[in-house]
Amino acid sequence: MDKTKTVYIETYGCQMNVADSEVVLSILSSAGYVRTPELSRADVILVNTCAVRENAEQRVYGRLGDFKFYKKGNPAVIVGVLGCMAERLRKDLMQSESSVDLVIGPDEYRRLPELITNAFEGEKGIAVRLSRVENYDDILPLRTDGLSAWVSVMRGCDKFCTFCVVPFTRGRERSRSLTSVVREVQELAARGFKEVTLLGQNVNSYLDDDGDRDFADLLASVARVDETLRVRFTTSHPQDVSPKLIGTIARHDNICNYIHLPVQSGSDRILRLMNRTYTADHYLRLVETIKKTIPDVSLSTDIIAGFPTETEQDHAMTLELLKAVEYDGAFTFKYSPRENTKAWQMGDDVPEQVKIDRLNQIIDLQREVSNRKNRTLIGSTVEVLVEGESKKSPDDFCGRTDTNRMVVFPKAQTVAGDYAYVRIERANSATLFGSVIARSHKSETRLAANE
Repeated sequence: MDKTKTVYIETYGCQMNVADSEVVLSILSSAGYVRTPELSRADVILVNTCAVRENAEQRVYGRLGDFKFYKKGNPAVIVGVLGCMAERLRKDLMQSESSVDLVIGPDEYRRLPELITNAFEGEKGIAVRLSRVENYDDILPLRTDGLSAWVSVMRGCDKFCTFCVVPFTRGRERSRSLTSVVREVQELAARGFKEVTLLGQNVNSYLDDDGDRDFADLLASVARVDETLRVRFTTSHPQDVSPKLIGTIARHDNICNYIHLPVQSGSDRILRLMNRTYTADHYLRLVETIKKTIPDVSLSTDIIAGFPTETEQDHAMTLELLKAVEYDGAFTFKYSPRENTKAWQMGDDVPEQVKIDRLNQIIDLQREVSNRKNRTLIGSTVEVLVEGESKKSPDDFCGRTDTNRMVVFPKAQTVAGDYAYVRIERANSATLFGSVIARSHKSETRLAANE
């Protein structure tokens, strides 16, 4: 390159996409590109996309419309679409009237420097081949300093849930080596990061190259890097949560007592149609084991309302399961048909208004449960990692407990990055509110280690 080129990147979708954007930035940085936070200064505009739900795709299409208008005044700018949507909709994105110059799937990021160079010379590029081996194991993601980091430990998925496009857009499962993950976490701890989240479409399927070390072994190895470093993980498939994994979480104080355990439905009939490979009874027995082994555990889940052929009875079973488990939080969605999935072939026969009504019933029930559970913490003291200023008040800080509850408290005696003890004074379904009573010993340990 004759001069330093700048790249602007926007990321949509899940945490995996955030981690992928950091890999992309590392690759481009090695090739001489510099990231810019300002669109007006960009030589290259990249959008890292998600194809899991239709509304995410529509948001990206809207943004590409903005870039098309922007490019009319800046025709030399290169626009690229990365990630899951790139792989799924490559033909639409590369049509002649599109402003898109590059379409790069999640397994082809190493080719970005070459394809961008070609695009500057007028050649549009497309690279969406899925790989059985690519895991970017040798690339250290480019991160700015901060408190929390996403660490990808595996890519792809072999579950083939009938509603999910991930196996088609991200390919089959392949894991990074345990050694490389631990090395990355060591580097993050040395830089002052206070929390890492290990990422995979189904982390419970993780297997090191030797085939002898599973996700529980990886989790324990990461936890031993630094006892003041909080360790989280997502996402877990209920079929693959082992007693060994549950015991590992219970034994390590710095592995957060929080498990995201997507159930999707409480109806066995719907679970079979979804190819979820477990029953509601199996799921409830698993929850019982988790709660018995980790008494203070916090559980969250994913629920899909209005899956094809879902009846009122199926929906009622989901509500009953919600009541039985008493989740601390839930991510809830209307069913969104995705091409190339088996569920697409089932049709979309649940009326839109019925989906909305069922979704609202799920949300209302979960809000009631969350509010009741949070209110039981009034008067107790919780340990919080101070994340920064509250979005709603410049006078307050916010942070999370290891059970992933958000806590808001006045700015006093702490700074971002501290661990603090907060006495809870009030609560609602989403947030705890309180006052700092002391800094945690973890803050003192970290300070001493850095001196």
